[in-house]
Amino acid sequence: MAETFRGEFYQKVDGKARVSIPAPFRRVLEAGDPAQGPTPRVVVVYGGDRSYLECYTLAEMARIEKRIARMQIGSPQRRYLERNLITLSQTVEVDGDGRIVLGPKAREKLGLADLNNGAEAVFAGTLDKFQLWRRDTYEAELSTAFADDLLPEGQDMLSLLPPDPEE
Repeated sequence: MAETFRGEFYQKVDGKARVSIPAPFRRVLEAGDPAQGPTPRVVVVYGGDRSYLECYTLAEMARIEKRIARMQIGSPQRRYLERNLITLSQTVEVDGDGRIVLGPKAREKLGLADLNNGAEAVFAGTLDKFQLWRRDTYEAELSTAFADDLLPEGQDMLSLLPPDPEE
């Protein structure tokens, strides 16, 4: 299995909207960029009703695009996915210092319109993609105890996993 996006990293966003991608995430992006150029690229998705950005390797986004292409042309589901995953996204190149520039739409999504006083972002790994949050929004989300809705008292979180087909 390929390397995955794992962990959480807090990074400063500078006044020019640049943010450093954590080194472990850059390694995954490099492995998932078929061009294998001097610096990796990342697909930043700002569509949908989320309060964060979802970021994909080029290889992972290509898999998603193939799945969308197999859907019924003109169906509401396909149009929704095309708009929110394809139209409302951009491919961004990581610079030589390991940073990306957050475009205006991405900054708007995160609520980072004013960068004069700096800002802090959180990179949160979620296996095949990572999320990019504004720090205060991320911490507020973490403070909500949604596990209470999923797990009865005392039940282990691993019980939520589907059965292992190899067992």
